[in-house]
Amino acid sequence: MAVHLHSAPSSSSSCLHSRTRVSQPPLSCSTKLFSGLKLQSASPFGAGKPNLTVEFFNKVHKSVQSRAIDCKPIRARVRMMPIGTPRVPYRTPGEGTWQWVDLWNALYRERVIYIGQHIDEEFSNQLLATMLYLDSIENSKRMFFYINSPGGDLTPSLAIYDTMQSLKSPVGTNCLGFAYNLATFLLAAGEKGNRLAMPLSRIALESPAGAARGQADDIRNEANELLRIRDYLFSELASKTGQPIEKITKDLSRMKRFNAQEALEYGLIDRIVRPPRVKADAPRKDAGSGLG
Repeated sequence: MAVHLHSAPSSSSSCLHSRTRVSQPPLSCSTKLFSGLKLQSASPFGAGKPNLTVEFFNKVHKSVQSRAIDCKPIRARVRMMPIGTPRVPYRTPGEGTWQWVDLWNALYRERVIYIGQHIDEEFSNQLLATMLYLDSIENSKRMFFYINSPGGDLTPSLAIYDTMQSLKSPVGTNCLGFAYNLATFLLAAGEKGNRLAMPLSRIALESPAGAARGQADDIRNEANELLRIRDYLFSELASKTGQPIEKITKDLSRMKRFNAQEALEYGLIDRIVRPPRVKADAPRKDAGSGLG
């Protein structure tokens, strides 16, 4: 990039600038005018155009400087979300300033874990690490699982279930949207009294499925293993729902679908919730720590 500096403006350019209404700052060692990536200098054939790029960045610089002067935790200073990855204003307890953090990061800090996709090994490992970390820093507060998932692979889902049962922290579950197959199994595995569902939730259960190839003995061993896991899942569902294991075995011979009320009667959830409506004239809450 070529940069051309002048110590003082020429007389001809000063004369031309005096005839125009557009004010152009003189070119000096402290003032450099750029248009895009090229230097913009005074033209001997007419008045120079205002450099909108410089004006824009000057405004941004002044705005950043004015915010850096006073770092008090004022809620009104959070004006606009940065473009790109969804971020939300968050203030860590014990700190005095708000900051933009990743949306999922903010939810994890509030002990909210969202299951909104097919459960595979990578996603399961991320959930396990998050659960273990949250339980290690505070095991008396409840975690919340928000489930909107079609289910997933058998082994990763069972790893999440075993971890839920081994934590000291209670784990509440909430279905919004839909929960199918092993996602419903995780929904029913929540703490009794804190298994919730939204009114329009769709819930479905069926026996675990699998596939096997190879020699006859290998296929038989795989089928026996699948039957063992099925019996284990059915026995766990019987203890979580209160239904007889014979009824569960009969009901889940094919996919069984539930609406929210039917899932409540079956024992998969404990109550149906609806978000509270906020009145337009409700007083604004004081800004504390946590999400903005």
